[in-house]
Amino acid sequence: MDTAVLAGGCFWCTEAVFLTIKGVYKVISGYTGGTIKNPAYREITTGRTGHAEAIEITYDTAIISYKELLEVFFLTHDPTTLNQQGADKGTQYRSAIFYSNVSQQEVAAEVIQELTNTSAFDTPIVTEITPLGVFYKAEKDHQNYYRLNTDQGYCRYVIHPKLTKLRNVLSHQLK
Repeated sequence: MDTAVLAGGCFWCTEAVFLTIKGVYKVISGYTGGTIKNPAYREITTGRTGHAEAIEITYDTAIISYKELLEVFFLTHDPTTLNQQGADKGTQYRSAIFYSNVSQQEVAAEVIQELTNTSAFDTPIVTEITPLGVFYKAEKDHQNYYRLNTDQGYCRYVIHPKLTKLRNVLSHQLK
């Protein structure tokens, strides 16, 4: 087992995506990359703490690799918009890979270079590759948000299309 910490906009979206992937055993929504200890959601939403909404993924490396996780990550968010995903704007919604070792850092850089070399996106990738600091678990009502609120508007209009795209492109990697 290993862990990966990724930020690709709203953590409700990224959590919902990665909970469907084979080999992923646990996903925790939280905050990382900021300047204050034990931040709360109400502080994060101001964009003044420096934290990103992120997820901590626990996965089985015998089933899915770190590189494959990053492929899912880049497929299911827009890595070309600085501090924004759709209507969600602010540094808390930035695209970032928080690495915990040199191998993760190198793989992240390689994946971004491959995507750049193949012109996978029309504009440059702005995803940060940043050392992981402290990861703070978000409040209980932010955990498993999509599963508990599938009829909520945000879930229907923002998360559901991401899951549909994932099913259409990477169905072989779904649970």
